Amino acid sequence: MNSPEHRDVEIDALRDSGNARRRDAIAVEEPLEIRLIREGDALNGGTGRPLSITMRTPGHDSELALGFLHGEGILETAHDVVAVGPCGPTGNVVRVTVRAELAFDDSKLARNFYTTSSCGVCGKASIDAVTASAGLRRVASDVVVSEATLRALPDRLRAAQSGFQQTGGMHAVGVFTPDGVLVTAREDVGRHNAMDKLVGAALRAGELPWSGRIVLLSGRASFELLQKAMMAGAPIVAAIGAPSTLAVELAESAGITLVAFLRSGGCNVYCHSSRVRPVRGRA
Repeated sequence: MNSPEHRDVEIDALRDSGNARRRDAIAVEEPLEIRLIREGDALNGGTGRPLSITMRTPGHDSELALGFLHGEGILETAHDVVAVGPCGPTGNVVRVTVRAELAFDDSKLARNFYTTSSCGVCGKASIDAVTASAGLRRVASDVVVSEATLRALPDRLRAAQSGFQQTGGMHAVGVFTPDGVLVTAREDVGRHNAMDKLVGAALRAGELPWSGRIVLLSGRASFELLQKAMMAGAPIVAAIGAPSTLAVELAESAGITLVAFLRSGGCNVYCHSSRVRPVRGRA
């Protein structure tokens, strides 16, 4: 059955046990344009400034836009937002109206970048270059989590991944308490979109910063996801997959505990390990 998140298509399933013609669910990927305007501004007839185009799975689009703007350092709290919602007839444009007096550098918005679903910040080679717009923020938190709690998180996130269960093609990000309780999760074909949707939901609910939370990534830990977690104030970021060099460097610089290759049988802690209480002592 079709939905905004996935569609059924006819496929030829070729198997050792026999070939068959059947239907298969695939994740929807469509463009979303994010527009920004100050309250009372008549820019572009009141439609605002086109800021970014991202390829995403439809759903929670307003949250995605808010989370994206928070990661760029434009939004700090829900108070900065006057309105957010669809703009135009297609359903693939979201306009965010912010307070007239909100301070941000308009010239930096002129870059009007395009973001694919697989990569949110491509072609930037250093932490200094990528964090130039929002700056490097130090995450301070005395939260501690047990290794046993961390090991249990992947199964709990997977149980909340209905889109992945349908399609096998969607990433997820979840926010957990230090006791391992899932607070919120979001899915998308793009890792960075799933994170933006999660941050946007927390911004709307007044639940930022995530100073007492654990962020779990269903895939690898990339620089862009660590940057968004840093902006959201997350002290612990865990990934089921591998980290990149820049992700480790940013986590180290920002004071984030980075855990990767998280499994039921163990994990790797790459920096700021004092926040993880191990099952057993080091050999």
